[in-house]
Formats: sequence, structure tokens, C-alpha cells
Amino acid sequence: MDTLSYKTVSANKETVNKEWVVVDATDMVLGRLASKVAKMIRGKYKPNYTPHVDCGDNVIVINAEKVLLTGKKMTDKKYVRYSGYPGGQRFQTPAELMEKYPERVVEKAVKGMLPKNRLGRKLFTNLHVVVGAEHKHEAQKPKVVDLNTIK
Repeated sequence: MDTLSYKTVSANKETVNKEWVVVDATDMVLGRLASKVAKMIRGKYKPNYTPHVDCGDNVIVINAEKVLLTGKKMTDKKYVRYSGYPGGQRFQTPAELMEKYPERVVEKAVKGMLPKNRLGRKLFTNLHVVVGAEHKHEAQKPKVVDLNTIK
């Protein structure tokens, strides 16, 4: 067997083909939406996936305010912030966060599913969450993707 013909090709910044994708979050469960979006940002649905390279797509999530949480998570789940000062720990429920910043609920869910390192911070910049159906990235000609068809 000729082993030279079976080389594994790793992607790098120059060989990666990044695309722009629009995902509609209307009536989708938050965790299921976030896991699929995180996989798209990471590039795991592509055949040339390389773990240490940003080879995923730029994802635009529209209608972020229409995302669903199952059970009593809207009132029982807590998001924690800490300023670093004594007594500086703050708690918010998704319901409170949805009133003021509905896009942050989706951002927090996706960010938690990305790697916790420099690559994860870089990948998070490829996520664009928008309240409503209009977004400012029409110049990139994004293609619409239905997440229910993706496994």
C-alpha cells in the first residue's frame, strides 16, 4: 500500500472557505439551537474540519427574542456575573435578560458551547445575533439554513 497517497490534509487560514449563514431562531429551543450554531461556527459540519483552526462559518441568528426555553427555565435558571468586589455578585433570570437584551440569551448559550481558550474567543466573533428579522449583513449574501434539516 502506498502510504504517500493517504495524507491527511489540515486546513489553515488560507485554505479555509468561510461562508455566511442565516439561522431563524423562531420557536426553537435555546439549547438545541445553540449547540447546532456552535457546531457551525466551529466548522464541524465541514469535511475539512481542523480542531485548532477557525474553519467554521459566520452565523447570523435572527429573531432572537422568539427563542424558547423548556420547563421553568425562564424563571428558575440563573445567569451569574461577578464584579470582583465583595458583594458584587449579580444574578439574572433569562426572563429579566430577555426584557432588556434578548440577543444575550442566545449569545451566552452559544459562547458556553465553544472552547474556553483563544480560539473560542476568536470563534465567538463569528456569531451575530439580531433581534427581529432584519440584519445589517446583506452585503455578504448569506444563505438561509434550516437547522431542523441538520443533524
